[in-house]
Amino acid sequence: MIIGVPKEIKAQENRVGAVPAMVLDLVNAGHVVLLQEGAGLGAGITDAAFAKVGAKIESSAASIYGKAEMIVKVKEPLAQEYALIKRGQLLFTYFHFAANRDLTDAMLHSKAHCFAYETLQVGKTLPLLTPMSEVAGRMSIQVGAVCLEKHFGGRGILLGGVPGTEPATVLVLGGGVVGTNAAKMAAGLGAHVVLIDIDLERLRYLSDVMPANVTLLHSSPIAIREQLLHADLVIGAVLVQGARAPQLVRREDLKTMKEGSVIVDVAVDQGGCIETCKPTTHADPTYVVDGVLHYCVANMPGAVPRTSTFGLTNATGPWARKIAQMGAAKAASDPVLGTAANVINGVCTHQGVAEAFGMAWSTPDKAM
Repeated sequence: MIIGVPKEIKAQENRVGAVPAMVLDLVNAGHVVLLQEGAGLGAGITDAAFAKVGAKIESSAASIYGKAEMIVKVKEPLAQEYALIKRGQLLFTYFHFAANRDLTDAMLHSKAHCFAYETLQVGKTLPLLTPMSEVAGRMSIQVGAVCLEKHFGGRGILLGGVPGTEPATVLVLGGGVVGTNAAKMAAGLGAHVVLIDIDLERLRYLSDVMPANVTLLHSSPIAIREQLLHADLVIGAVLVQGARAPQLVRREDLKTMKEGSVIVDVAVDQGGCIETCKPTTHADPTYVVDGVLHYCVANMPGAVPRTSTFGLTNATGPWARKIAQMGAAKAASDPVLGTAANVINGVCTHQGVAEAFGMAWSTPDKAM
């Protein structure tokens, strides 16, 4: 199969969909890999490094999309890429369809076969979402700590405090991969952390692995509202596989929060779990609503592209090889790869996406 790796064009997105080790693996499996010139530079990988392991360097995105049977990316296609996508072309990337109706409609219209990293499920795990969730969870505390500084609009609090002062209180909404990593980072810096989750079994597990300065609470609207009163930093870390994130914090709740407190909504790429969330970019990452500073960058791991690229491709590489070997039709019927199929042949094939927009859906094998 001819596999294309275009340069990412989302604002301040420096990741790339493949690394040399992944390219070598694909070439050794008999595939042809086309890489857009300069696609890896943001992650510190030269064209020469890709060419050395067998990638063919193409000068433009149009050339990549025009020749490739399968596209491997990091982020969802943007509007200027829609026209480049061909009928029957296989796309393997993050899509987050449930938060973007225009993208969903465009991919349905294209009749391409869209396999999403974020919904590929093995047992109860989402292995292609995990590495970027780890990065985003850890980054949420870094950026949250900076946003709490007075000159960035925050309350002027040091996350861990110093002897004789109180540390910041960090409220983490969700105990999955993002929330767990956020809680560990915040606790390690000395903050008082409150982690809320609806899954009692998950809370029991976390009680065994979290340090003493992490308090675990069962989630309810009342519990969340009570904790918002005390929070200096709120991390939105809620995920419903393939679907729009539930809104746990309403606009009216912000009025009860401290002036200069900070919200980092990591769930923004799935619509956000804070009602006042709207996507921002690394160039202009924050805005204020009712005295609360919001950080809602939709591609947080793009700020650390080298770590993120290698972390992501460690996970996606074997699946990219498998889907290329099988082709779209067999992959759509595969019990695991089928969970990644979101749009096949002009049909929505993921229930969570369909429910987000009130549209009909079918199973991937039937759509194919």
